[in-house]
Amino acid sequence: MWHFYILQSQKEPDYFYKGSTGDLKNRLKLHNGGEVKSTKLRRTWNLVYYEAFVSEKAARLRESSVKRSGSVSVPLSKRINEGLRN
Repeated sequence: MWHFYILQSQKEPDYFYKGSTGDLKNRLKLHNGGEVKSTKLRRTWNLVYYEAFVSEKAARLRESSVKRSGSVSVPLSKRINEGLRN
């Protein structure tokens, strides 16, 4: 099982990181352990959203579409922010 996921920084709550992985639990440990260069300075991280996929390709395509397209990322961001407020 592969996952597309979004993390929220506790240090900078308005900052979200988007990624994909084949091992979500371990990847979150790596982010919070400072072992991921791109997220090291903004740790600690909370997992705020994820989607499961059967293949790596599907998860990476979803990650790419969310990062690339405002028409995809804006509604998703709104849904996540509404969930965080409740």
